[in-house]
Amino acid sequence: MTELDAGLVGEQIAESGQISEPDGAREIGRARRRKEDRRLLTGHTRWTDNLQQPGMLHVMFVRSPMAHARITRVDVSAARDLPGVVAAFSGRDFADEQGSLPCAWPVSEDIVIPDHPPMAVSEVRYVGEAVACVIATDRYRAADALEAVEVDYEPLPAVMDMNEALAPDSPKVHEAGNKAFSVTITSGDVEAALRDAPVVIDRTYVQQRLIPSAMEPRAVLASTDGDTFTLWSSTQIPHVLRVMLAVTTGIPEHRLRVIAPDVGGGFGSKLQVTAEEVLCLLLTRRLGVPVKWTESRSEGNLTVHHGRDQIQHLTLAAEADGRIRGLRVRLLADMGAYLMLVTPGIPMLGASMFNGIYKMDAYEFGCTGVFTTKMPTDAYRGAGRPEATFAIERIMDELAAELKMDPVEVRRRNWIGHEEFPYTTVSGLTYDSGNYEAATDRALALFGYDKLRAEQADRRDRRDPVQLGIGVSTYTEMCGLAPSRMLGMANYGAGGWEHGSVRMLPTGKVEVITGTSPHGQGHVTAWSQIVADSLGVPFDDVTVLHGDTAIAHKGMDTYGSRSLVIGGVAVLQACEKVKAKARKLAAHLLECSPDDLEFDGGAFTVRGTGSAKTIQELAFAAFTAHDLPEGVEARLDSDATFDPDNYSFPHGTHLCAVEVDTETGQARIRSYVAVDDVGRVVNPLIVRGQVHGGIAQGIAQALFEEAVYDADGNLLTTTMADYLLPSAADLPDFTTDRTETPSTGNPLGVKGVGEAGTIASTPAVVNAVVDALRPYGIDDIRMPCTPERIWRALEGARS
Repeated sequence: MTELDAGLVGEQIAESGQISEPDGAREIGRARRRKEDRRLLTGHTRWTDNLQQPGMLHVMFVRSPMAHARITRVDVSAARDLPGVVAAFSGRDFADEQGSLPCAWPVSEDIVIPDHPPMAVSEVRYVGEAVACVIATDRYRAADALEAVEVDYEPLPAVMDMNEALAPDSPKVHEAGNKAFSVTITSGDVEAALRDAPVVIDRTYVQQRLIPSAMEPRAVLASTDGDTFTLWSSTQIPHVLRVMLAVTTGIPEHRLRVIAPDVGGGFGSKLQVTAEEVLCLLLTRRLGVPVKWTESRSEGNLTVHHGRDQIQHLTLAAEADGRIRGLRVRLLADMGAYLMLVTPGIPMLGASMFNGIYKMDAYEFGCTGVFTTKMPTDAYRGAGRPEATFAIERIMDELAAELKMDPVEVRRRNWIGHEEFPYTTVSGLTYDSGNYEAATDRALALFGYDKLRAEQADRRDRRDPVQLGIGVSTYTEMCGLAPSRMLGMANYGAGGWEHGSVRMLPTGKVEVITGTSPHGQGHVTAWSQIVADSLGVPFDDVTVLHGDTAIAHKGMDTYGSRSLVIGGVAVLQACEKVKAKARKLAAHLLECSPDDLEFDGGAFTVRGTGSAKTIQELAFAAFTAHDLPEGVEARLDSDATFDPDNYSFPHGTHLCAVEVDTETGQARIRSYVAVDDVGRVVNPLIVRGQVHGGIAQGIAQALFEEAVYDADGNLLTTTMADYLLPSAADLPDFTTDRTETPSTGNPLGVKGVGEAGTIASTPAVVNAVVDALRPYGIDDIRMPCTPERIWRALEGARS
């Protein structure tokens, strides 16, 4: 994979992989290899499943084989008698203390939030729901003993289809019915925009259900020491988890420590308060010994919350020249059987993004959340924004086809011009900065757009059995998940601030404590670069601590491309406070006014003289406290909490060329170009990796992945043999590049990059597939665009 660097920030990354240093001594913009990599790549890690505790036991769960049923009997007595088994319990054994798993985002006043017991007591509502558990001296004995647990069920009808679930005569998932909520948001007069519009495009798209597949399966270890508890979990949210576990279990928050050790990927799937985390805590409290659980892949496919699963109906009105008049969106969003931590908020995160980068006079968004007897859905990389971007970018291609206009041109006629920023969109968000023209022009040049269009025309004229399709995706996203006041307006159950601390050690080294909790993003390296530049200390003299609520005592954790945009800025602000304290001490020791000091390269210098004190010298002077000015403490340590005034809005243009064999239905990506604008870049190497990973996940949705249930609610894709994840051999080389319009919403000018590739890539690929098939009268292929689906569409068109 290669990157063509635009020379905007930092250094060139040569195709050989060698990294050249930027000019000057600045760290921001330097493509440093991650500090974390040596330890992670050589296996010197602390995954949750690696951890051992004296006397530790292992728990495994009996899971429902039925999508919907009453539990009439659970007998664990035979399991208790097996060798190595210490205890076994049913849900009824914990009915009085397990509480209900939390939902922190009630998106409407009339929302239905059913009780969600971590272990089912009287009724199961999806295949995989826990109904009993066995605790043994090792996980294999516990797994074997599951066979001895007897459970009797009284079957109830499965509810699998969202449209059918809303019918008056549908079986009920919950007594209150199958509608979780309904929300409508309007801006402008959509009826007027649609009325007498020269062009009206009406389309329905399906966002298939996806199964997050992090490198590290979930794992939990809980231990107790009298009245205090420690929970290790492969979680993205140790701070949020601590609060929610305290509320759910009744364990006082100050008696509970949550640690996220090395976490091998999350993508939203570990942004959760899980049944297993609650139950491991309850088990260690009851048994008085450490208890660990680690899921298998098949277990994970059943019980890790799923992503996407929407039916999207769009109506777009436009003028004859392609200019958009208005857009109406109607969503059905599958909640699954319960509302988990932020389940109902996921489709609402897309509510403000269906208009994308385009100007229009009217917009209406309506969403109905539907209960079904499936695993609940929740956040998955991009969380609502990939769904919205897919829909608007697909229908923009349909508008271009209707008008026989180039897809890039129809976008140019509608997007926000660079001179119009800041721009308040029809959905009410204010985009602070951007330059869609620059990103698109750069992408078209790298892609060889005109040449590929000429080749496409030639193939069509020759009726080549392998047709060429060209897909366009011009996107923006709302990330840096905050600010708190906006989240409060959306009825979200927490804030969006972030906390950072900087400790100047006596020897001049620096400890940084961050409330963000990385799971592969490179926070340790990027935060070290920020601090090194701000304080003028060597990069290697900075260490970063995170993921432990006893060390990083405040934080809102990692999701929604918020870590750098909010957490990194909090650390930067803490550095500024360190320098403010150091300035007072330096002025005292140098016998001058603080206003006479200049700070550069890690030293305070008296203006016009050679007298100076380095920040390391000042740290030691504060430590000894032999000569401190009045009112100055014996430390330079400082902390800061940052809560932004607005979201950040990265953007870009992704282009994809796909060859489709019309005889077999096989679609092969021939070339892929991504030009992203993520604001100021701290580490280009990390940015490139994030973009590559995001593109891979977006391509996976377009061509490979789908969670499939049968009519009875059985998940048919429980193994990696059934749930198709692309390997490196299935993916093309990516050509990536950057433009840069710094964010005006934070002092670093950063925008976020963790989700950009996933948001942009799926519509680019599907648009390319459909573009290849348009000569056959085909205007949609349901994702994933498998060879079978493409072949069937072609056969239907031919007949």
